[in-house]
Amino acid sequence: MSAALARSVSDLVGIRARQPEAIADAAARRARRPFLGDRGRLLVLAADHPGRGALAVGDRRLAMANRADLLERLCLALERPGVDGVLATADILEDLLLLGALEGRLALGSMNRGGLAGAAFELDDRFTGYRAQDLARLGFDAGKLLLRIDYDDPGSLETLHSAARVIDAMAAARLPVLVEPFVCRRDGGGRLRTDLSADAVARSIGIASGLAGTSAYTWLKVPVTEDPDDMARALEASTLPAVLLGGEVGADQDAVYEKWRKSLRLPTVQGLVVGRSLLYPPDGDVVAAVDTAVGLL
Repeated sequence: MSAALARSVSDLVGIRARQPEAIADAAARRARRPFLGDRGRLLVLAADHPGRGALAVGDRRLAMANRADLLERLCLALERPGVDGVLATADILEDLLLLGALEGRLALGSMNRGGLAGAAFELDDRFTGYRAQDLARLGFDAGKLLLRIDYDDPGSLETLHSAARVIDAMAAARLPVLVEPFVCRRDGGGRLRTDLSADAVARSIGIASGLAGTSAYTWLKVPVTEDPDDMARALEASTLPAVLLGGEVGADQDAVYEKWRKSLRLPTVQGLVVGRSLLYPPDGDVVAAVDTAVGLL
């Protein structure tokens, strides 16, 4: 962590302790921009993982547990040309607001973080984060919700119902909402597994697209299929605008970039929402990883 950020983190603690109203003031003053700019593409950094207890990056179990380190990586990435904004929970977005890192950038609020990673109730993705009225009050630009569906878990019906009502609320506020759908199941050991076959991704896209009383403000946040050549078939399930998510960090970063490159050519794909692959790249070079992703767009 740089000495400058160490001082800034100390300042953040002081502001939070003595002037909590400064957060709302910073949100009100923030310079805003259109959601989809002139370039017509989006590159958003995803940093909402800690709110679900998902702190691991590769074999580093607590990589995202160091908040000062995460903030430094985010500030570094947000300074790069072509980076549009960040998706995070309230605590992280508020830190970035106070640091002045969200000026002219998009602020996307993470809405459901109740399905804690590895918990018996992981699929119970309750809306414990931002509400539509919070995002509207703060002048933020969009929200995001996670929608994991297990056909063997009756609780998935409640998740679908809750997600639909949140999409309604976001549409009423005229705010885009990114829906991140997965078909998943538990293996013999009870661990949650995501199905990234083209059939499953297409099915999840169809389900997410049909939720709520309108899809006018709904975007899709989707994974690349197991076989990237099948991605076109999966995305044929909807005409909603889509962004690709980054997923786990792998040793072969070039292969990840190539998957994104192929999928970014598809007509509904409007950009990338990526976290760990850019903020914690295998070689540690955040700037190079971000600039490479910008180049893919």
